[in-house]
Amino acid sequence: MDIKNLTIREAHELLIAKKVSVLELAESVLEIAKDSRDLNAYLEIFPDMRAQAFVAQKMIDEGRSTMMTGIPLAMKDNILIKGRTASASSKMLENYVATYDAFVTKKLREAGVIFIGRTNMDEFAMGGSTETSFFGVTKNPHDKTRVPGGSSGGSAAALAAGAALGALGTDTGGSIRQPASFCGVVGLKPTYGSVSRSGLIAMASSLDQAGPFAKTVEDAEIIFDCIKGHDPMDSTSYPDNLSKKDFKKPRVIGVPTEFVRARGVDPRVLKNFEESLEQMKKSGYEVREISLPPFAHGLSVYYILMPAEVSSNLARLDGVRYGYHADGVNLLDDYMRSRGEGFGREVRRRILLGTYVLSSGYYDAYYGRACAVRETLKRDIEKAFEGVDIIATPTTPTPAFKIGEKSNDPLQMYLADIFTVPVNIAGVPAISIPSGFAEENGSKLPLGIQFIAPHFGEDALFAVGKDFEKARGGVSI
Repeated sequence: MDIKNLTIREAHELLIAKKVSVLELAESVLEIAKDSRDLNAYLEIFPDMRAQAFVAQKMIDEGRSTMMTGIPLAMKDNILIKGRTASASSKMLENYVATYDAFVTKKLREAGVIFIGRTNMDEFAMGGSTETSFFGVTKNPHDKTRVPGGSSGGSAAALAAGAALGALGTDTGGSIRQPASFCGVVGLKPTYGSVSRSGLIAMASSLDQAGPFAKTVEDAEIIFDCIKGHDPMDSTSYPDNLSKKDFKKPRVIGVPTEFVRARGVDPRVLKNFEESLEQMKKSGYEVREISLPPFAHGLSVYYILMPAEVSSNLARLDGVRYGYHADGVNLLDDYMRSRGEGFGREVRRRILLGTYVLSSGYYDAYYGRACAVRETLKRDIEKAFEGVDIIATPTTPTPAFKIGEKSNDPLQMYLADIFTVPVNIAGVPAISIPSGFAEENGSKLPLGIQFIAPHFGEDALFAVGKDFEKARGGVSI
């Protein structure tokens, strides 16, 4: 088996035809995971893979299998798996063991998925490079001197290396799509509320969304179909009857040209994007220029709303109830030492920024205005979809950058999310698909194109994505 290029569809057909057993498939993936330890993609390989394989094989033998039965999957370290450590790659939760399954974990377990292990990430999902992890940086399989993106960099790197057939990540401002682009895989950020957030370690609750990494658009669709659905444990989860949408084959692609040509976008990215649009035209799509001025304010809005929610969500991690604890001379000193030592630099920066914008003297000036601009952005996107079916942008303004290149310049790091954050602010779905490569110093660095759809328009994304893959002649990881 060519594990690195084996898709979920192909693996399923092999398992059903009994050409390979679940255990043989899992062990083949495990071998690659062991051989690629230098990437630091996995924080832990689960020791019960044989027991999991036995359960999945029984499902297949008894005719109870699904498309995901027996498929080895990697899980981001902020998704709870009962009885397993879920540290969010932090010192604060280094020894936290989950007491229940996340909703997505439960759905995957019921489908017979094999959980390989938990993958590295930026600490509490705060970062765009997987460099802020307490457990060290993950390396990009295409060039080990470069980052895999973040915060779900471990999941993207594991999949790109062949150390999984699929992976789960979370996306708050691009944390699935950006690493998917950097690592040359497919990454889907679903509609907010279509996949339950129950059992995810929260970063920014109005922005977080779990979603799949996959080798093909079809595989991303298979994983999404498995994890979506209403969850009564999540108040933001949409009822199934409200999330259904009549499918109409998309034909018109809108391009916010002025926004796409923003300062700082690598010329190679723009060239690749224009070539990708030409391929879509040859496939029968109409490409139409549109105007979305609020997109330019997306990054500013995001870096007010997100830190504010971070400040609120992480207040519970005080070293008293659970998490890292350091003894001080009094209770206040306990708090200060526990949080000062338990949180990394980037997490502390965002907590301080969020606390500032929520303070009584600045709430209206910053947080209130950001909420107002968020509503404007939502309305403008909805209006844009009255004239086009899909919106297209590059996924990232540059290819993967060098490890350490932007570590001391937070603003430059944040600018890597310029094309992805408006999607989370609006709550609409988007997908990143490999679109080519940029040559640099002998390395072929992957590039990605992002397609954005209206709320619950995942079917349209999958249709456009499959057409784009056909136009490119398939996807090479």
